[in-house]
Amino acid sequence: MLDERDGRIMNGKVLTTPHAPEQAVLEGVHRLLAENGADAGQVRHVIHGTTLVANALIERRGVPTGLIMTEGFSDIVEIGTELRHDTYNLHMEVPAPLVPRRLRFGVAERLLPDGTVRAALDESAARKAARALRDAGVRAVAVCFLHAFLNPAHERRMASILAEEAPGVAVSLSSDVVPEIGEYERASTTICNAYVLPVFERYIDRLRAGLDSAGLTGPLMLMLSDGGLVSAAVARRFPIRCVQSGPAGGVQATSLFGAAAARPDILCFDMGGTTAKACLIDACEPLRSLDFEVARVDRFRKGSGLPLKVPVIDMIEIGAGGGSIARVDHLGLIRVGPESASSDPGPACYGLGGTRPTVTDADLLLGYLAPGNFLGGEMALDVAAAEAAITTHLAEPLGVSPIAAAWALHDSVNTAMAQAAGIHALEKARRADAYAMVPIGGAGPVHACQIARKLGARELVVPAGAGVASAVGFLASPIAFAFVQGWVAPLATLDLQALRARIATMEAEGRQLVAEAGVTAPSTRIIGALRYAGQGFQVEADIAADADPASIRAAFEAAYLRQYGRTEPALPVECVSWQVIVSGPKPTVALTPRAAGGTSRRGSRRAWFDGAWHDTPVHDRAALAAGDSITGPALIEERESTLVLPPWASAVCDAAGNLIVTLAPVA
Repeated sequence: MLDERDGRIMNGKVLTTPHAPEQAVLEGVHRLLAENGADAGQVRHVIHGTTLVANALIERRGVPTGLIMTEGFSDIVEIGTELRHDTYNLHMEVPAPLVPRRLRFGVAERLLPDGTVRAALDESAARKAARALRDAGVRAVAVCFLHAFLNPAHERRMASILAEEAPGVAVSLSSDVVPEIGEYERASTTICNAYVLPVFERYIDRLRAGLDSAGLTGPLMLMLSDGGLVSAAVARRFPIRCVQSGPAGGVQATSLFGAAAARPDILCFDMGGTTAKACLIDACEPLRSLDFEVARVDRFRKGSGLPLKVPVIDMIEIGAGGGSIARVDHLGLIRVGPESASSDPGPACYGLGGTRPTVTDADLLLGYLAPGNFLGGEMALDVAAAEAAITTHLAEPLGVSPIAAAWALHDSVNTAMAQAAGIHALEKARRADAYAMVPIGGAGPVHACQIARKLGARELVVPAGAGVASAVGFLASPIAFAFVQGWVAPLATLDLQALRARIATMEAEGRQLVAEAGVTAPSTRIIGALRYAGQGFQVEADIAADADPASIRAAFEAAYLRQYGRTEPALPVECVSWQVIVSGPKPTVALTPRAAGGTSRRGSRRAWFDGAWHDTPVHDRAALAAGDSITGPALIEERESTLVLPPWASAVCDAAGNLIVTLAPVA
């Protein structure tokens, strides 16, 4: 919660309620208002980010969904691209389609690649398909006709027929959800949107009703995966655009923290309860993408999930979270995740019924977490339960002590995440050790120093309230919406007049959307996705509104050079798609440190560093003032997280309340 009168940021954190996610949100809102003496009527608007969409896709908790495609193409969602994510595995798994074959129908119609009609929509067949899906009990339908991204007429007529023959069924059109080339990716994205649409609508309705009953009647805004905010009404139409809304908020917060610490180039490391993610931020702007995967059958293997073509902040899932469950595999190695203990029953140390060891259990046993001061003392952690889980499932099978097993679990997670983050940076033609790391999420500061050292990084920026950084990022995000239009054409023969007309239409639509959210003078950014003719992947570049083919090529080749270190001047260039981002001003959020007073030292406890126990000072993060310094080993605690400072690290508190951590070089 941001108090605009004095710039204070207040936060709270409660356990998730998986059976009804809005209950935890409303509980957190009630508690935050009560603890800070604020009245609901003073709240101007509420911004919400959610993992509901991603979880519904991963856990297959959407609604029965049907698919209508051009006749002869309804199996594309099962055929995919025919690329193999695990080339030599004869038993390679692929994600099962969200729509079973009995609910996939082909309808006769055909558009040519330029959008002209070759064969009109067979309305008799369309009505037959609509009635069949209605009788099968579907609650949502995805419509994806070939080349509809250039001419939506057939899809819109199909939507009208569905409204007549199957009233009450939610309909998603590919020409609305993702008007881009690539029928498989377009169909997959549209299906995912339809699959979660009724679930998302009900959730937003319950959340809205709960806020209204609490007296928070101002606008409800939703965080999109690309870091923009939209009204709840817009988000309800395109829930798939919220698939990464929570993590996107964390990246936005990281940009804010880096700017406040005068470190514009940041490696964001976000480790929560289920997963850990990484994102590169250059000059306070995160890298973005139009391609994403969800529900991977092999978590870290690209191509093993359901492809989505939506604007997202370019993040990579690099590891497990605090609740990820560890086990010993058939080779005698510790494996962590993807199964998670969630918050119910949670890690063994929560004392809520969990009996299997998690990353949090290992961190507790190593002394990094305070048994009596978790969540500011609201929740006691059971050390004996954590030790029993680690002993039974890890130490005894490996023939080692519980503390050795706990360290092996902790270190293996750190090593895997450092390797993944380093590879991610190299794939973006960057070096991870050239960035300052900003750890966020409840578990981020616990693991950050060890991971940064393995990456070769020398510096970290650790913000206050890292455990709720995603929510802080919502406050620093602009109202914005991105439109994408497929436009495959050689650059040399590009119809600039037609393209500019389409961009103007997209911009007008964007201005209307952000105006509904109160933005009166939005800015526009145009991004072209281009490639050398014959290539299968494109590179994005910022393009001026009045650009000609020569300047478009120059912008593309500058971006290509950054990515690949070379260009091909003799090859022709072709356009693939155009993105128009319409956004309001970025909110100004001044990080005002809480007033510090007294000494920060509040005792000590045993913690495990470099193969031995150390009597480690414990500090209260809230008592640190600008200029205060701490030399490791140390444990710096706040309500939302704990910064683990090894013996080879030191920290200084800056004027914005960040801890600037310096790591000693490896001997």
